[in-house]
Amino acid sequence: MPIPDALLTRLRLPVIAAPMFLVSGPDLVVEVCRSGVIGAFPALNQRSSEGFSAWLEEISGRLADIGDAAAPFAVNLIVHRSNPRLAADLDIVARHKVPLVITSLGAVRDVVDTVHAYGGFAFHDVINIRHAEKAAQAGVDGIIAVSAGAGGHAGATNPFALLSEIRSFFSGTLVLSGSLATGRDIAAARVMGADLAYMGTRFIATSESMAPAAYKNMIVASSSADILYTPAISGVNANFLRPSIVAAGLDPDHLPAHAELDLNHEARAWKAIWSAGQGVGAVTDVPPAAALCERLAHEYRDAMAAAGSDRFQAQLTSCDRSVHA
Repeated sequence: MPIPDALLTRLRLPVIAAPMFLVSGPDLVVEVCRSGVIGAFPALNQRSSEGFSAWLEEISGRLADIGDAAAPFAVNLIVHRSNPRLAADLDIVARHKVPLVITSLGAVRDVVDTVHAYGGFAFHDVINIRHAEKAAQAGVDGIIAVSAGAGGHAGATNPFALLSEIRSFFSGTLVLSGSLATGRDIAAARVMGADLAYMGTRFIATSESMAPAAYKNMIVASSSADILYTPAISGVNANFLRPSIVAAGLDPDHLPAHAELDLNHEARAWKAIWSAGQGVGAVTDVPPAAALCERLAHEYRDAMAAAGSDRFQAQLTSCDRSVHA
């Protein structure tokens, strides 16, 4: 199925501002939702389930004044055996009827069924075809294809290959993640066949993100050459900023091996060593989230209009007429 109407009709842009560990919070979620973009945050960005519930109440309350004029928001749940809060946080999600739940590190039918039971939608992020097949079997409504170059825990597959292979067996909502930083990138993702674009790094460098000022400044100052793809920070392959690794007193080219992923230690690993995607070179400022969304909307419209009037498209149409003459 395409994007569910309950989500589509409330979007100004076909974009999810990705849930980023230690970065996404209520201020960022509220501002992007008010701008017609799906805002998301990880449940684990709050230190307790009680705090997580309080954030949900805060976000819902701050968006209540504009009702359906706001885009829906999403929560990211880590479905991994080392996450001791999963059951409690899922119960809170159901109690608050969170519109969209994005699961990571495990596609589980019981989680999907719980979200569907109250009328919510369940998306799952994947880095390869095997994970995508498992997500489809679990009954998810959407699959987020985390391709090469994405920030955070990312895959190594080219987005063209990943999108087309997933679409060959999955008819639900397809979301593309990986180096998307401009409105033109959003348009490119749509032309490639994605229903939505998944943007993270670009939203780190906004006024409302919880990232430290030094992190935001490093994003602005960096390019794709500053991104290192390694499992050595958290035990799972992810993209990190080389300058932050150096600042932490480590040699990016000789990192010690990391044990298996353990969410109990993730916050310590990511607090000083910062993640970003290869699209970081397109980030040149730290605007308010609303201003960024406005900019992205204009860039997206211009790119889609340009694609529709492209001279090669006109030439193709002319050739097609000649063939059928």
